[in-house]
Amino acid sequence: MKINYLKLLDLKGIKKLMLLPFSLLWDFLHHLRRILYEYGFLQREYFRVPIISVGNLSFGGTGKTPVILWLIEYLSELNQKVVILSRGFKGELENSVGIIRGGQRFRSNPYEFGDEAILIAKRIKQGALIVGKKRSENLKNYFHEVQPDVVLLDDGFQHLKLNRSSNIVLFDATMPLEHYYTAPLGYLREGMHTLKYADMIIISRVNQVGKVELKNMIKHISQFKSRDTPLILIQYILTGLKDCMDQQIFKPEELKGKKIIAFSAIGSPKSFHDSLKEYGCIITHEVAREDHHYFNLEEIGKISNLARKENAIVVVTEKDMVKIKRLTQDPIFLYASIQIEFLNGIE
Repeated sequence: MKINYLKLLDLKGIKKLMLLPFSLLWDFLHHLRRILYEYGFLQREYFRVPIISVGNLSFGGTGKTPVILWLIEYLSELNQKVVILSRGFKGELENSVGIIRGGQRFRSNPYEFGDEAILIAKRIKQGALIVGKKRSENLKNYFHEVQPDVVLLDDGFQHLKLNRSSNIVLFDATMPLEHYYTAPLGYLREGMHTLKYADMIIISRVNQVGKVELKNMIKHISQFKSRDTPLILIQYILTGLKDCMDQQIFKPEELKGKKIIAFSAIGSPKSFHDSLKEYGCIITHEVAREDHHYFNLEEIGKISNLARKENAIVVVTEKDMVKIKRLTQDPIFLYASIQIEFLNGIE
């Protein structure tokens, strides 16, 4: 009797074995690119102001935007003029350039600038937000005009052309360790060894995983980071539900037993749903679109009709609300307002 040895092998293991060479090649090419910049074979742009990059190693959402928003508010309290460089992902200006100066709320068009860029621009009191994927070139063109005290580079860990003073790298605690390989084997843009370039590491959403999972993640990350690089734990706290005019409608303690439809177009919808459940919300439907999806009137109409039929409210993220409010100001749509809570750092 012939034995089919392939059937005896774990199919998942075979798939990993087949993808491993491509993953190693991906990692090598990105590592080579960093070396070329580090030794001057590829030229970096230098500016005489602090530049702080907030980025990650993985594809998908790790919670960078709340960290960017916290930094903007913190630096504004120190009376620092902040300029944010954003790619403006999926906006019309992604392949060119656009600027929103502090206080120019009337220019808040997510179709031009991208949804995340508009959300960030809402927080700017002085300074500006510049969108476009050629971020170093865009900063050079606007630098003397905006005269920043500090520059924040959004999703910039892989944007090596622009020299930075500090690298903040985020990890999502809810991403399983089995995904911590470079693409296509895993969900990482670069290998974990690049953490030696990080000046601070933040693990987000730590309240959404168990203690053992979090401990294993910290242990894994600590193998690659420099000993003196701080590792900070954060969680996102729901501060209430607000309408499209940023007026608070419900406090967190009023959400227990509230029937809602969770409607989103973000990188980590499960984390969004879990955070609502933590406050006792009853989610009747979970409707998730791909990250940065632009809603249309038909979608909005179907969701609002469903919510009224079930005597529920529609809860979206603040990033989604900047797009939805251009289609409707129906009070049945509310967004979840969140803030960062810093927990004890672990070295």
